[in-house]
Amino acid sequence: MSIKKYLPILRWLPNYRLAIFNQDLMAAMIVTVMLVPQSLAYAMLAGLPPEVGLYASIAPLLIYALFGTSSALSVGPVAVIALMTLTTAGNIVSTEGDAYLTTVILLTFISGIMLTLMGLFRLGFLANFLSHPVISGFITASAIIIAVSQLKHLLGVSVSGHNLPELLLALVKALPELNLATLLMGSGALLFLYASRRWPLLAQLGFSHGVASGVGRLAPILAVVVTTWLAAQFSLIEQGVAVVGDVPAGLPPLVMPSTDVSLWQQLWVGALLISIVGFVESVSVGQTLAAKRRERIDPDQELIALGCANLGAAVSTGMPVTGGFSRSVVNFDAGARTPAAGALTALGILVVILWFTPLLQTLPIATLAATIIIAVLSLIDTHAIKHTWRYSKADFSAMLLTVVITLLQGVEAGILAGVGLSLALHIYRTSRPHTAVVGRVMGTEHFRNIERHKVETSANLMIIRVDESLYFANARYLEDQVQTLVSESPELKHLVISCQAVNLIDASALDSLESINARLKDTGVKLHLAEVKGPVMDRLARVDFPRRLSGEIFMSTFDAWQQLKN
Repeated sequence: MSIKKYLPILRWLPNYRLAIFNQDLMAAMIVTVMLVPQSLAYAMLAGLPPEVGLYASIAPLLIYALFGTSSALSVGPVAVIALMTLTTAGNIVSTEGDAYLTTVILLTFISGIMLTLMGLFRLGFLANFLSHPVISGFITASAIIIAVSQLKHLLGVSVSGHNLPELLLALVKALPELNLATLLMGSGALLFLYASRRWPLLAQLGFSHGVASGVGRLAPILAVVVTTWLAAQFSLIEQGVAVVGDVPAGLPPLVMPSTDVSLWQQLWVGALLISIVGFVESVSVGQTLAAKRRERIDPDQELIALGCANLGAAVSTGMPVTGGFSRSVVNFDAGARTPAAGALTALGILVVILWFTPLLQTLPIATLAATIIIAVLSLIDTHAIKHTWRYSKADFSAMLLTVVITLLQGVEAGILAGVGLSLALHIYRTSRPHTAVVGRVMGTEHFRNIERHKVETSANLMIIRVDESLYFANARYLEDQVQTLVSESPELKHLVISCQAVNLIDASALDSLESINARLKDTGVKLHLAEVKGPVMDRLARVDFPRRLSGEIFMSTFDAWQQLKN
């Protein structure tokens, strides 16, 4: 197997040119400016020192440039994963002290191992267990929890809670303690960031689209610069405004993850959930951006890339990372052509850590909270909720239940409920497969549902189309359907099961077919199959089922109709 499969950099690096480098460099400069406040904010959201967010934006980006298959995906801390990190690690140790950072580093390391192994064993399909409505509901609910959890920083109060009721109750109780200077600082930053996102408003005030869009991208760094200057100029720390404080300068310290077996046992479930959610978000963003350039990404290689990125984050004192939507879109729009743009972004973050961290000492935490709130508001997908309601009440029910459980019980319970609901919904749907009695469209070889179309039928022949693979969950349902239909057709002599939609017949379904065959034979009705796919036919032949069948197996439904209708 070619090494290029596991090292995609070998595919694009030989064709790397100065013109491409210039595009990647420009994108990296823009993303770096955006990432500094974001990385600080997401570290704070995860309950970590702010520098950890910067550390997690260096090694992962460099590693992804080696192993990643997306030209525009930008890897680093993201809001939902930061919240899941806080929930998982915070349930084991207090967020105060070195033990919490040690726990997060191990959580990141375990997640990296899981993602890498999933990629090596080509287990990317596991992400399919989360349906889109369920993951959309989970992200929407998580965004609400994140936004509410950051209100304490805008108010200047200290509260805690892992779900919406706990947070709201704690905020109400803490209202008498709010800090007015913090409230003014945080709400001002929030309003500025919101207005800058709404670029049409700026355009209406006379600004060009380019200027308005540029302000939107630079808004977080402008908010950081202005509020940091205000906090230093007017000594707002003395008025109770919380600030970032000292941010260590220098390279990220290298660490070895804990070998505490009991801690590994406590973290593996949370690490698995973080891995799956992170992969789903990352591959969704990567595929969307790749499609715009008629490119493709390899989901299994993306698992390896994300796994190695998390391993790199763990040994460099980082936190769990994945491909972020907002930073990746900015990277794409800024003209990134290869993963080298991410590597250049990492170098930009490294420059900030080495020489500019003293400038962050008086950065108000309320500004970072405002940055988080604005970032996660875009994750609340009301359009998806409305669309799902109109399209499928069952999917909407799963989405709504995921939202409710996440809000009331927390993110871990929400994602576990989402996985369970996705599987339950799939099993329910496939356990009651759509079956239709079909007839021949006059003068054609086509067959359609007799309840929907005007078709030709025969009293002694019934053709049933099964629109689902046959397996243990729906085998008995098929038996009941056939028995009901046969009991209502006294003149019936031949029953044909049309199998064009059947991709699998498992052992339980085979037993049901044999039971149907025996019962029909006792009543003088022959069972026939039509349009059986090759792999399914091979399995039936292994157990000599065609010989025991009372009827025949036809190449097409039309062949069965021609031979049996009289």
